[in-house]
Amino acid sequence: METESEPYVRLATLRQLHRVVAELNTARSLADTLQTVVDGIVVGLGYELACVNLVRPDGDLVVAAFAGDPAAEALITGRVGSRASWERRLTMGENWDGLRFIPHTEGWVLVEDDVPQWHTEGPDPRFEDEWHPEDRLYAPMYASGGELLGVVSVDRPRNGRRPGAWGREALQMYAFQAAIAISNARLRANMQRALVRLEREQQALRASEESFRQAFEYAPSGMAIAEMGGDQHGRLLRTNDALCRLLGRPASVLRRYSFSDLVHPEDIGTLLRTSAEGGRAELRLGRRDGTYVWVSLRNSVVADAADGPRFLLTHVEDIEERKRHELQLAHRASHDSLTGLPNSAELRSRLGARLCRRPQSVRATAVEALDAAFETRPSVEGTAGHGAHGEHGEHGFRPEGFPEPFEFPGGTGGPGGSAAGGPYDHHVHTVAPATDIDDGTKGLAVLFCDLDGFKSINDRFGHHTGDAVLIEVARRLTTGVRDGDTVARLGGDEFVVLADGLGAADAADLAVRLRNAIIPPIRVDGRAVRVGASFGIGWASCGMSADEVLRSADQRMYIEKRSRSKAHRRAG
Repeated sequence: METESEPYVRLATLRQLHRVVAELNTARSLADTLQTVVDGIVVGLGYELACVNLVRPDGDLVVAAFAGDPAAEALITGRVGSRASWERRLTMGENWDGLRFIPHTEGWVLVEDDVPQWHTEGPDPRFEDEWHPEDRLYAPMYASGGELLGVVSVDRPRNGRRPGAWGREALQMYAFQAAIAISNARLRANMQRALVRLEREQQALRASEESFRQAFEYAPSGMAIAEMGGDQHGRLLRTNDALCRLLGRPASVLRRYSFSDLVHPEDIGTLLRTSAEGGRAELRLGRRDGTYVWVSLRNSVVADAADGPRFLLTHVEDIEERKRHELQLAHRASHDSLTGLPNSAELRSRLGARLCRRPQSVRATAVEALDAAFETRPSVEGTAGHGAHGEHGEHGFRPEGFPEPFEFPGGTGGPGGSAAGGPYDHHVHTVAPATDIDDGTKGLAVLFCDLDGFKSINDRFGHHTGDAVLIEVARRLTTGVRDGDTVARLGGDEFVVLADGLGAADAADLAVRLRNAIIPPIRVDGRAVRVGASFGIGWASCGMSADEVLRSADQRMYIEKRSRSKAHRRAG
C-alpha cells in the first residue's frame, strides 16, 4: 500500500513537515520551543507519543517536553536520565541514517536503567514491520559544533508500522530543524538574561554613580578628582563645595590648577613624595587671600572603566586647628611659660646643633686644610688629618695611599665632620677666640646673665612683682640683641644670650649694652624697682658639650660678679 502511494505520502508528509517546522520558528521562549517540537511530531509526523530529553549543564538529560498522553506526561516530565545510560542507548540497536532504533528483542535489557520511559500495551506483531509496544526510536539532536543538545523519543506510529525510508528521513530532517530552533531559543534566552543582567548592572552603576556624586558633592571635607599620568598629571578636574570654601576659590578657577600649584613652597617635596595609591601627607595649601591652611591629603586611584583612564581621588581634611594646637604644645614644651623665651632644654638643643665632637685643640685654617688634603702621605699628627672636605663621592678624589673610602685619623670625621656625620660632613666648625684680646677671630659668644638684687625684690614685694621684673628684663634683653640671636631663660633670675659671629671686643660691648638696658628702673603697680646684672662671656667650640659651654660662661659670670662690690653690682 505504502509503495503504491509513495508519491502521495511523500507530498503529504512534506507539507506537514513544512508546516510544523514553520511553527518552530514562531515560538518565543525555550519552553515554548520544546513543546512545539513534540507537538509537531504528534501532529505532523504521524506518531501518537513524542518526548524531548534535553541535555542539562551537568551532562545528564531531563524530560523537558511531552505530547500525546497526559498521564504519561505527568509521570515522566522533569525526570532525569544519566548521560551514561543515554550513551548506551544511542549505541544499541540499528542505526537508521542518524536515527537509533532499538527493537523489542533487544530493548528488554533497558528496563532497569535510569532513563525515564513509558510502557504501552498491545498485541505482539503479526508481520515483520509492525510496531511492537516495546520498540524504541530515538532522534539525537546536535548543535552546530557537534555537541549533543538532546534526544527526541517517539512511539506508536499511527499506521502501526515501523517508519519506512521516507518517514525516517522526515523524522531526521525534523530533528535537525528542531536542534536549530532549540539552539536559537537558548541563544535568545541567554541574550535576554544578559540584557536583564546588563540593565540591572547599569541601574546599579547609575545608583552607585549617584551615591558617589552625592557623597562627593556634599562631603563635609574637601574632595578632588585629578588627572593621573600624561602631560596634565595632577590637574584638578573636579572639586566639591567644601574644598572650594576651604581654599576660597570657585570650582571653575580650581580647574586651572594642580595641587603642586597650590602647595606651600616648603611643602612641595612632601607632596611629590606622596604616593598615588593610599598616599598620605600633611602640608599647607594656599588660599585666595594669600594665606595658607594646613590640610591632610589622602589619595586613592579610581578607574573610569575596566581598561579606561585612571584618576586620582584626593580627600582634603582641614587640620589647621590641630596643627595650631600641636605648635602651641611644642612651643610650651620648648619655651618658658612666664617670659615666652626659649627654656633650658631649647637652649641646649640650639647650642648642641652648632657643636660637633671634633676636639677643640685640633684646628686647621682653610689653607692648611687644602694643603693636608693634597699631600701625598699626610701625617696623622697635628693638622695633617684635617684637610679640606674631600668630597670623594662627588669628584672621585682620593689621596694616594689611603684606603677606600678615605678615612680621617682619630675617627672624627675629618674636616667639617663629626663622628656621627661621616668623613665628608659639611658641618661648619664653631671656634672660639684664643684669648680675651680681640685677634679677629669670630665665634659663638655665650653670655650668661644673673640678675643682682632680684631676691630682695621678691622677698619685699612678693612673687607678683618679681614675675613682672623678669618679664621686663626678658623684653629688654630681646630688644637689645640682633635678629637671629637667642635669648633664653635658664630658670630663676638666670638668662643666657647666644650671639654668633662676634669677636672678643664685640661680646664685651654687647654685655655692657645689655647691662645698661637692664639697670633703668622698672615700674610695677606704681612702684619703681631696680635690678643689676652680672654677665659672664663664654665661647662655644666644637669638641665641647652644651653643658660644658654653659658651665664655662657661668664660671666667668661669678668671677665678674665677685670682682665688683655689692653696692656696685646692685647699681641702685
